[in-house]
Amino acid sequence: MINNQIQFLLNDQLTTLSDIDPNTTILQYLRQHQHKSGTKEGCASGDCGACTVVIAEAVAGKLRYKSLNACISLLPSLHGKQLITVEDLEDGDRLHPVQQAMVDFHGSQCGFCTPGFIMSLFALHKNFPDPSKHQTLEALAGNLCRCTGYRAIVDAAAAAKNHGADQFDRNVAHTIATLNSIARDTMAQLSLNKELNDGAQQAFSPLSLSQLSQIMLDNPQARLVAGGTDIVLEITQMHKKLGTIVYVGNVPELQKFEEHDDKFVIGAALPYSEFTPHLAVHYPEFGDMIERIGSLQIRNQGTLGGNVGNASPIGDTPPVLIALDAKLNLRCDDKVRQIAIEDYFVDYKVTSQQTSEFIESIEIPKPVSKAQQLKVYKISKRFDDDISAVLATFNLTIENDVITKARVAFGGMAGIPARAANCEQALNGQPFTQATIDAAKAQLASDYTPMSDVRASKDYRMTVAQNLLQKAFIEISQPQTNTGVVQYA
Repeated sequence: MINNQIQFLLNDQLTTLSDIDPNTTILQYLRQHQHKSGTKEGCASGDCGACTVVIAEAVAGKLRYKSLNACISLLPSLHGKQLITVEDLEDGDRLHPVQQAMVDFHGSQCGFCTPGFIMSLFALHKNFPDPSKHQTLEALAGNLCRCTGYRAIVDAAAAAKNHGADQFDRNVAHTIATLNSIARDTMAQLSLNKELNDGAQQAFSPLSLSQLSQIMLDNPQARLVAGGTDIVLEITQMHKKLGTIVYVGNVPELQKFEEHDDKFVIGAALPYSEFTPHLAVHYPEFGDMIERIGSLQIRNQGTLGGNVGNASPIGDTPPVLIALDAKLNLRCDDKVRQIAIEDYFVDYKVTSQQTSEFIESIEIPKPVSKAQQLKVYKISKRFDDDISAVLATFNLTIENDVITKARVAFGGMAGIPARAANCEQALNGQPFTQATIDAAKAQLASDYTPMSDVRASKDYRMTVAQNLLQKAFIEISQPQTNTGVVQYA
């Protein structure tokens, strides 16, 4: 393997790419370069699931399967992985069991969305041979169908359970050996940066933290890509080129997850689906909210570092991280500085990140006592896979019916995700009563001047923000009324 190429398995074929535009999505590559038209384009934004493919990675001697949206995934992310498409599921002259179940239970009408459903079901059954109803619905939440109806598809998912070995199971040893050989070749040339370059556009895939640091020093205007669930929309929706791309998914230090006695340390490029179960043990409402950030395909790609670094005022995780007093570790060359996440956001899409600096990891404190209550509310027009109008987080420590510590943060209420300082002041040191909550609700009007846009008016946002504080009070003081995080705009 040489400097300017990446390698991966396309179904069962070892594939090498070099002189190709790194702005090419996996969907474009499959359809335009490989002429595999089974994978469809519906929305080009990761919403409909018609483009769903499956990635297999060799982890601890086993294959781990992930569904993802090919329409918003770039080619550099494929290095060292197996890309499985609907064309390769048939075993000889026999349909794969998930395909046969869709036929038997009439799970397809027009058929346009069917390949995406098939791939989601394939990944589901590879990871969970006997999936629960919740696991099935979660796997299918990112696939839209407008003519069949979901009952037949869910029935097909149940019928395909425990289907036994398929050709992928029979070939697992060879697949793992091939992926490991790519990894060994990569490690043997660790001094070289993997790169795609078509002469006009280039993309780097650094293999270590030191490589990434050097690339950012040499290319300070380069665009970092981890999951790409937002930045790639510039390509698919705005028809732009990203310029120099640095794919960070192959940097082990950015993929780490560490649990300490007092905190979690999450690598900036670790996908949501890999750390959320651990985080949810201590912060269940944070875990529930992350499940609503997007579909499983999105959570298999999207990262905490990307959600923070995007600096959107309606990003879902920053208000929670601010309320939890999380810290960012920012690296430039061999120097790391730590800042409170609330100090990262300066103005709309403006951060305190310096030239050639990048987010290495996020540190989230664990709860310090059972008196600490974290309430997280996402208001959106759709429950699943939708953007917030308002995201509210209340981190309250209540001892002997007194609020001893309050951290309150909102997204969607200003140009940046931000704390509600006046609201916090009205809560801190006060009895946990309706009178205190009323005073704090009034202070929200001095903390924020929300805007009106297509998602909500400024008056709606303010009213909702105040009502969510009331909701938190009711749910904490009367636990039996807690209805979870099911909110709609």
